[in-house]
Amino acid sequence: MSNALNTDPILPDHLAAAAKATARAWIDDNKERLSEWHQHIWDLAEPAWREFRSAEWYVRRLRDEGFEVEAGSGGMPTAFSAAWTQGVGGPVLLTYAEYDAVPGNCQAAGYEEGPREGLSRYAPGHTDPHSALGISTLAGLLGTMHAMKVHGISGTLKYTGEPAEKVQGSKVVHGLRGYYDGVDAIVSFHPFYMLPLCNTARWDTQCGSYYSRIYTFVCDEPETWQLGANPDSPIPASHSAARAPGANVALMSMYTSSRVMQDAMLPSFGGWSLSDAIFTHGQATADNLPARIAQIQYSWRCPTIDMAEHVLAVLDRNAGHAAALAHCRLETTWVARNRPGRTNHVLAQKLYDNLAEVGAPHYGEEAIAAAQAIQAGLGLEPMESPFLEECGQLISPQDAEAKLREHLAPWQRNWTSDDYVEMTHYAPTVRFYVSRPALRAAPDGPAYPGWVMNALGGIPATIDPTIETAGKTISGTFLDLLTRPEVLDAAKEEFRRRTGEDPMPPLLEPDFLPPTDFAWPDYSPDPSAGGSGSRLWYPQETDRA
Repeated sequence: MSNALNTDPILPDHLAAAAKATARAWIDDNKERLSEWHQHIWDLAEPAWREFRSAEWYVRRLRDEGFEVEAGSGGMPTAFSAAWTQGVGGPVLLTYAEYDAVPGNCQAAGYEEGPREGLSRYAPGHTDPHSALGISTLAGLLGTMHAMKVHGISGTLKYTGEPAEKVQGSKVVHGLRGYYDGVDAIVSFHPFYMLPLCNTARWDTQCGSYYSRIYTFVCDEPETWQLGANPDSPIPASHSAARAPGANVALMSMYTSSRVMQDAMLPSFGGWSLSDAIFTHGQATADNLPARIAQIQYSWRCPTIDMAEHVLAVLDRNAGHAAALAHCRLETTWVARNRPGRTNHVLAQKLYDNLAEVGAPHYGEEAIAAAQAIQAGLGLEPMESPFLEECGQLISPQDAEAKLREHLAPWQRNWTSDDYVEMTHYAPTVRFYVSRPALRAAPDGPAYPGWVMNALGGIPATIDPTIETAGKTISGTFLDLLTRPEVLDAAKEEFRRRTGEDPMPPLLEPDFLPPTDFAWPDYSPDPSAGGSGSRLWYPQETDRA
């Protein structure tokens, strides 16, 4: 097959079929490399906004493959934007990598609970796993690129590195900075994490809005809390001077009042949720001084923007009062403020058609043996077929939608959250899921502990089928869009119609800055490792009496 650009009067269907076969063959031929790449990212397991080595690996890999890459795109140190073009014209198609891990979830790729070697159990680990998300889309991207070269297909492939998905931080920034402008279609992938969305594409019910905001309490002048107190003291900051309660008091007032008022923020339906996280600062040895600064992050998921705004109003009010009572100044910083997603039936159906051609993941003897070993270690009778039945089955987007709607109120258009939703406002986008390994429940037995799915996400025999299936599905979808203009035209027309019927402008200003400089969880180098790259996490594991 010639590398020259294709000018033969070949039917698009035939061209697409031949190109898909070429792309799938490339993925088959590179299974071992893809597995090694995944294991590397899984082992790095760097948390949100701190994925320095993971992002560096992707940038180097893409440049080696021939992509032009901008590192640190959008002002985000661990983001990137890559592009490769063949020919003149042709569609611009985009998919992306995620690679952030979750603090406190360090798990070895083994058959029992335990952290990776040399790390504390409090270190980050891949739970979803985003490691497989990124290598799956990379497989699809490179398989498509190879097929375009072999069959002379014109077009542009774009690939973005999206850090900090766990706080939904990067896609809103890339969108505001124009990185999705000019894109004709986007494919968004995530390993399956809830039924019935397993081996399918989302149909109507997309993810909803997500807000995340940091409240910073600053006690600038604790000694002015009671001016004139203890006037005989020669030192204004003496141990007996009356000082402001300080930032910690403000934070705890904010924390307790918001917890108490959570039931009053919104009615208890719609699947909305609120979570909080307290940032750490170096004031543990401050002796008798009040805390000068304290920060708490709130994140909330709501089906609608109106609901999210109601929560915001309560939190802002609580923060203002907490700052005032503790003699503090209040600062607020957005982490993310995302719009609910738009659906695209044309892309969803086309992607599912390609998933059906590939088929659901297949777990071989080695994968089954790994699953059985985990079951035996938990005191369960190993099953002949240990994986969840749905992991090996397809479900159409329409059938998955019907099952999903059984649990939702009729008025509810969106459910759960993920920041792919921001992409859906810039170009036609499809969101799809391929099963990750999950074990079949034991009859009358308890649920599996959380570490089990984390471990299965790092064992090559159990996670590689996810990467293979997703990669082939993405490449097939891309090649259909590259060779069948009528499909892409229909997807873009649907996008224009839906955007016109329900316009939703961005919720953050164009000059919004990503909050990368906050005290996000991070690794610390091990001074005793002699620069070997070993890492510690605090608190470290110690012998407990």
